[in-house]
Amino acid sequence: MATYFVGDIQGCFDDLQDLLQQANFNPQCDQLWLTGDLVARGPKSLETLRFVKGLGTAAITVLGNHDLHLLAIDAGLAKLNPKDKTQSIFNAEDKDELLLWLRQQPLLAYHEDFNIIMVHAGISPQWTQHQAALYAEEVNAQLRGDDYQILLAHMYGAHPDYWQGELQGFDRLRFIINAFTRMRFCAPSGQLEFHNKHSPAENDNAQHIPWYEVAGSHLDGAHVIFGHWAALEGHCSHKNATTLDTGCVWGNSLTMLRWEDKAVFSVSCPIHAT
Repeated sequence: MATYFVGDIQGCFDDLQDLLQQANFNPQCDQLWLTGDLVARGPKSLETLRFVKGLGTAAITVLGNHDLHLLAIDAGLAKLNPKDKTQSIFNAEDKDELLLWLRQQPLLAYHEDFNIIMVHAGISPQWTQHQAALYAEEVNAQLRGDDYQILLAHMYGAHPDYWQGELQGFDRLRFIINAFTRMRFCAPSGQLEFHNKHSPAENDNAQHIPWYEVAGSHLDGAHVIFGHWAALEGHCSHKNATTLDTGCVWGNSLTMLRWEDKAVFSVSCPIHAT
């Protein structure tokens, strides 16, 4: 049995299949962990959802910002981004089944044997890893409930951008969602910054620090695997974190890591996002 971790698919289904074939992935005995954003700007979001769902227990995925946006569109709470190629999902006969499955997925997944935490964007520097797991479950409990649409209606926005334990209601849940699914840079205090999508090398603002370089205990303990930040091109400066989004949808590559021997598999991708 082998355990594979793969970066953001974003509907690049054919590229995923090429990568799995290269690694000789066997769903009968192997397991595939995905960093979220299964859908969006690639050409086959519907096929990607069906495939990952069809893997059953052989696949573990977390929710990304594009996955949550898909759920909000279906609930009539957001509009389809013209750049996203997800209309086929809403036309599919199995749409309800697929989206019900999607909203059952967690914001944080923990691999007990390897002591690995997987999230989409990161862990707030103001949290411990134990707190992160608890806060993720707060959101997941709401998202899996019958009134999940109320959460989706209140999840958009950049405030509050600083964590305080006394945050309540949708302000609290919004911060948690933003930290897990949108975070890249932070201020040294841990305050979230949402506009800077550059790489750290291209960053010219000294007050913007990658979330994994901010002082805190958020990376003490389990190794953290994340995606979301394509501009990192797979490079992370912290020894206890690994990033796997290498910008497949932008014409770069799709990257997968086999944890047991740290073998890295990669396929070059055509430009899908326009």
